[in-house]
Amino acid sequence: MNSPILRIFGFLLVVLGVYLWIGYSITALTGGGGDSNAAVEITPEGGEAIYWGKGRCFTCHSVGGQGSAVRGPNHGQFGEKFPLPMGARAVERAAERSEKEGIEFTAVDYVVESMASPGAYIVDGYKNEMAVVYAPPISLSLKEIKAVVAYLMALGGDLDMEAIDTSPSGVTAGLYSKISAAAEAGGGDPEEGLIVYEDNCQECHMIADDGGGEIGPDLTGIAALGLEAISDAILSPAKAITEGFETHVVITKEGRQFTGLKTRDEDGEVDITNALGDKETIGRADIETISIDDTVSIMPDDIAEVITVKEYQDLLSYLMLQKPVEEQ
Repeated sequence: MNSPILRIFGFLLVVLGVYLWIGYSITALTGGGGDSNAAVEITPEGGEAIYWGKGRCFTCHSVGGQGSAVRGPNHGQFGEKFPLPMGARAVERAAERSEKEGIEFTAVDYVVESMASPGAYIVDGYKNEMAVVYAPPISLSLKEIKAVVAYLMALGGDLDMEAIDTSPSGVTAGLYSKISAAAEAGGGDPEEGLIVYEDNCQECHMIADDGGGEIGPDLTGIAALGLEAISDAILSPAKAITEGFETHVVITKEGRQFTGLKTRDEDGEVDITNALGDKETIGRADIETISIDDTVSIMPDDIAEVITVKEYQDLLSYLMLQKPVEEQ
């Protein structure tokens, strides 16, 4: 009576076993596996675990004869196309980057750049399609990225752990700052965040003397405020209005009302500029009342409806890069 049920149960166990075996075999063939949740150390061994595990680098790259992915360059020594492994190859690439950019690139700079800003240098024969590894869905931490850099530099190169971990300088230091800003913002791409900023913020705000500037506060060095304050300023702009950017309400003796920033008050005239940048000049003699409404901000409070969650994270990561000059 129970034999059919037992046979069905046995069949399901066999199917499950085959499924798990196939998954394991595919992972092994591509070079994957390893405990991606284990605490990583900034060592070549730690980077190797990330490369073949959480970082999923193996889905596009191989290392010599290990792995079978060909979508991205092989990071080992492999045939005529890749006569040098990545560590040694990075020295040549760094020289190319130095000549093109007019600034000094070290081998470590090149490897870090290839992970943090993959579109900056595209190897001949490949597309600009590598994911930004510190942004979702990969979301490697700065520590994990340093470990992978150590692993790649150890592949035939001069492994300088001080330059990778404790005393980075030049290009690497700047890229590490970008990665840290992205991580602090919950995952995001500062380069994409710049585009979001230019499309939605630059008309009113200014960073380093670039932008509209008159309607919104200067955002140079805004990272000093911290992530929470920046987030509040975007999502709830009336929560803490910057001094000098209060919303003024002017009512004329004729009963007309103008609301916006008071951008000029001189020569018997007041200029009120609205959120669109339209300016209205009103004579002092024509004003019945002028007051400040601290419950509203001229900055739109519907930004969350205008941009996507990813764009919001990207924007935060870009703004978190705007540190005071003395911290740069």
